[in-house]
Amino acid sequence: MMRIVVLLYLAVLAAGFVLMAILAGTSGEWVWWILVALTGAQIALGIHDLAQKRHAILRNFPIVGHARYLFEFIRPEIQQYFIERNTDGKPFDRDTRSVIYARAKGVDSHKAFGTELDVNRVGHEYLVHSTAPVAPPAEQHKVRIGSSQCTRPYDISLLNVSSMSFGALSSHAVMAMNKGAAMGGFVQETGEGGLTRYHLEYGADIFWEIGSGYFGCRTPEGRFAPETFRAKAAREEVKGITIKISQGAKPGLGGVLPAAKITQEISEAREVPLGQDCISPASHPEFSTPREMLDFVALLRELSGGKPVGIKFCVGSRTDVMAICKAMLETGILVDYITVDGAEGGTGAAPIEYEDHVGTPLTEALMLVHTILVGAGLRDEIRLAAAGKVASGSDIVKRLIQGADFTFSARAMMMATGCIQAQQCHTNHCPVGVTTQNKRLERALDVKDKGHRVYNYHRLTVTEAGQLMASMGLTSPEQLTTRMLRRRVNLQSTRSYAELFQWLRPGELLENPPASWVEDWHQANPDHFGEFSPIPYGQPRGVGIDPPRELAEPEDAVSAPRVEPRNSKKIHPVHQDVTRPEGQPGNQIPEQQREAQQP
Repeated sequence: MMRIVVLLYLAVLAAGFVLMAILAGTSGEWVWWILVALTGAQIALGIHDLAQKRHAILRNFPIVGHARYLFEFIRPEIQQYFIERNTDGKPFDRDTRSVIYARAKGVDSHKAFGTELDVNRVGHEYLVHSTAPVAPPAEQHKVRIGSSQCTRPYDISLLNVSSMSFGALSSHAVMAMNKGAAMGGFVQETGEGGLTRYHLEYGADIFWEIGSGYFGCRTPEGRFAPETFRAKAAREEVKGITIKISQGAKPGLGGVLPAAKITQEISEAREVPLGQDCISPASHPEFSTPREMLDFVALLRELSGGKPVGIKFCVGSRTDVMAICKAMLETGILVDYITVDGAEGGTGAAPIEYEDHVGTPLTEALMLVHTILVGAGLRDEIRLAAAGKVASGSDIVKRLIQGADFTFSARAMMMATGCIQAQQCHTNHCPVGVTTQNKRLERALDVKDKGHRVYNYHRLTVTEAGQLMASMGLTSPEQLTTRMLRRRVNLQSTRSYAELFQWLRPGELLENPPASWVEDWHQANPDHFGEFSPIPYGQPRGVGIDPPRELAEPEDAVSAPRVEPRNSKKIHPVHQDVTRPEGQPGNQIPEQQREAQQP
């Protein structure tokens, strides 16, 4: 019926076009010619829609079918500004974003008329306040990073700028965060894109992240370049080194910076060619086992002059965490800190299967790593950081209770810099200039103003965390316990985190592992990552890969684009090989070459 109505509309348009053309020719009035042009354009569009073969909805419903694409295009804005409530927006709800924006402006934000959360919902969590609060601290708390093997320890803030590379971020965004970190005395982590001049612009303390691509300290073949690293790590601004094993947004995948975002500056900073996607592999070329990873840690600590060296990963198997602990116990080489990246992390664009279904969420991962370090007798030496949707003072306090010593935040810092959660980070079309290399868009981000906002947000949020702890009757984060955070488990009761999770005693894994831990502890091997031991149950049947078949490559095959085109295009078949280059493991270097790289 609708199709008939549309076709009748086209017929009426055609008749109107003829009539208006006659009137325009006889009256000489220019208004009629405008109407003729508009009507003719609609007729031409309708004929085009009927004739084209790419969109069935336009062929069946010419002209009006375009409304579907219009609404689809503006759907995110409609959802964010007109439909979502204060507490149900994703990834960050309206209330959280409002708090970040207000604090970035220097406003000590409050909200009237009580909470909008359903406090009786199963899963709701709350902090346990004290009947006798104490005075909040006059200065913000700091945490000392550095094991007994670190000769240049560093005191770090409870909240810091998480890993975000120049290239993923614009130069103005990197500089704004650097300015805010310098003003507030907290750390900016570089991301795996390398240490650039923008990270050094205002002299903030820097943690240099080394990913599997070794950007900024690599050979032409993509291997680690020790002397290049040594020279850059010696800079006074560099306070620590983070080896990125995996990240929460896409654990098990490497990274890609599309060729469209690679400028001459990025090419020079990362030491990669122009005009090509910049790929970091899924695993490190320099090591493939926990024991080899610790050798690399020792190498970086030596080359950096004794600065703290840590590792960052999203937890997969707890056996991996135990294997790393066993490797530290056997080799005697310690990491100075571990950053646990929750699966809810999101500054790296990733396939939705990875974003939604791979990796351990931060709460479970953080408690797991903490208690394994305790059980292995290593917790006193190693500091623990939490990364993943940390945005408010209560987020900081919760993560400290769950086992962290300090936290990192990426998206909240982006919002303090001006991000509006448009989720266009990977397209190079960020409307506020935070995640783009488009100079026209980037120029809208004023470095001085946004730097002040980053500083304000950090200052007010960490102060609020200190105030929360004071309301809990505490003068220091060391006094927090797992009894001080409770979760509703059913409609009748709540339980503290002390009861919800099996916490290990110091050294318990070494002495007498509990029954629920003993199998994984015995399986953990310092010479293997992953679940590799066979199990006698739950084995899949009939699983295999078909032998290669000779399939003809389509003549007009194309590569699958990283970003869905905005405009309608002719659809071509993709190449038969559509595997992602960032999903390939790093090529392992020969052992003799590894030995030759030792300082």
